[in-house]
Amino acid sequence: MRLRDAFRGRGRVVAVLLAWSVLEAGQTFLLGYALARAMDDGFLRGRESTGLWWLALAAAGVPAGAYGTARVFGGVAALVEPLRDRLVRGVVRRGLRDAVRAGGGGRTADSAVVSRLTHQVEIARDAFGGIVMVLRSFAFTAAGALAGMVALAPVLLLVVLPPLAAGVGLFVAALRPLARRQNRYLTTDEAVAQECGALAAGLRDITACGAREPVAARADERIGAALGAARSLARFGVVRTAALAVGGQLPLVLLLLAAPWLLSSHRITPGALLGAFAYLTQSLQPALQNLVHTLGAAGTRLGVILTRLTPPAAAPGAARADGSATDGSPARGRGVPPRGVAVELRGVSFAYGPGAVPVLDAVDLAVVDGEHLAVVGPSGAGKSTFAGLVAGVLRAGAGEVRVRGEVVLVPQEAYVFRGTVAENVGYLLPGEPGEPGEPGERAVADAVAAVGAGGLVAALGGLGGRVDPAALSAGERQLLALARTYAAPGRIVLLDEATCHLDADAEARAERAFAARPETTLVVVAHRISSARRAARTLVLDGAHTVCAPHAELLALSPLYRDLAAAWAPAPAPAPAPAPEAVPLTPTPRSGRS
Repeated sequence: MRLRDAFRGRGRVVAVLLAWSVLEAGQTFLLGYALARAMDDGFLRGRESTGLWWLALAAAGVPAGAYGTARVFGGVAALVEPLRDRLVRGVVRRGLRDAVRAGGGGRTADSAVVSRLTHQVEIARDAFGGIVMVLRSFAFTAAGALAGMVALAPVLLLVVLPPLAAGVGLFVAALRPLARRQNRYLTTDEAVAQECGALAAGLRDITACGAREPVAARADERIGAALGAARSLARFGVVRTAALAVGGQLPLVLLLLAAPWLLSSHRITPGALLGAFAYLTQSLQPALQNLVHTLGAAGTRLGVILTRLTPPAAAPGAARADGSATDGSPARGRGVPPRGVAVELRGVSFAYGPGAVPVLDAVDLAVVDGEHLAVVGPSGAGKSTFAGLVAGVLRAGAGEVRVRGEVVLVPQEAYVFRGTVAENVGYLLPGEPGEPGEPGERAVADAVAAVGAGGLVAALGGLGGRVDPAALSAGERQLLALARTYAAPGRIVLLDEATCHLDADAEARAERAFAARPETTLVVVAHRISSARRAARTLVLDGAHTVCAPHAELLALSPLYRDLAAAWAPAPAPAPAPAPEAVPLTPTPRSGRS
């Protein structure tokens, strides 16, 4: 979000702020002008009453200016609180969207969201309010003081204005490098939050795998980077000190040096010189100091945080320098495969901890655009690990994972939230999901129909029906998650046993829907032989005997696949029992009564 968006549609509030700020400018003007008149027209001429009248007028301006400043706070709140609400909504929306895209597997993403929501949003709120107040105050204070100097003696501006402008210019020129240091500080702060979140969640696994030393070294690296960024930011504070010296102290020194010449040449009166000193020491210096300190700290911080909380739109799948996607989806490898290839693994190995047996060992694979691939193997063979590597939830220990396009990973445990059906299904669509009249409403309806969730949605009350996650079965939650994925913009879909709670017919319909979706590459971690039969190829994860081929070829190539196919094959239906022979029914004679 751009900063000017906070003022959009708030013209009335801004006008009220400016109107009340006029009182502050008037108080500043009276401060020096009334003091000069009290000296020149009153006390220096022996007219004590006149001098006291001018001083009383200056004193009367103080409560008037204070009243105007107090009224300004209400207007600032009317600007700040809507900004905070928009940022909170944006952070929550992005966090949930990232969690859904990551399949719930990325705890580090959740830690970053906590940092943004609890720390950075509040910084943005306080910084924005402080900036509005200090910019408004500096503008009107400077206007009142400079207008007073013009009224007293225009020659005063020749002494005061050049160093004041130079100090402000020096400070403005330093804002961009200061923002870069602030950005680095926040980046390292987020990295520390992510690392600590991962450590807290995986302490038992770290101990069990004997990974204490490398994990501690990585945490030390993150903390050291954060410390360096904080020191760099603190050292740059010397620029603010220099700006204050040039813009705030130098005009006072120059005015003192020029005072004998100004007085002897009769260009200004003693009262005008006293008024100029009052403008500098009581108005311009404090206003400049507030401007430099507030804008230097809060201003650069606000610009960086707004950029981080609401990153600019980028093309789907675009990647940052660190390998993470600009749309908030998980990082997807260290490169892009050749055109025509959606997913490519080159010598990829992965093990859960140093010294552990690799789950995947030197796997080579290329999945072409639009292909339907099934992944099978016994429990622990690395099926979910393979999906996590392709999605970017996990990082390969060796080798390279290359992905072309945006990946959506759907895990076995489907995630739905309280809200309408349209909000759940359309959550990954751009804009507000499920709003009536939006193009996304049609996409939501099409997705529901495509994966066979129409009956469930009708039972829930249609697209506007409310979803209670606790009231849904595991299969119903999976149907809604499949519909959400179908409507999502991701072109590489990873179904990690995402249909395991559906019956065979519902599973087949959902898989065929994704396979037929335009420009979609489908990877299914299968739990039924029917899923492997539907796929163009099947990857059999079997350690050193891993092989990828069509179903018919695998029956000859892979003994493990033959065993899995036999185990998954439905048991033959029992032969119908022979019909019993017909027994003639002979009427039984009834005994009569005479």
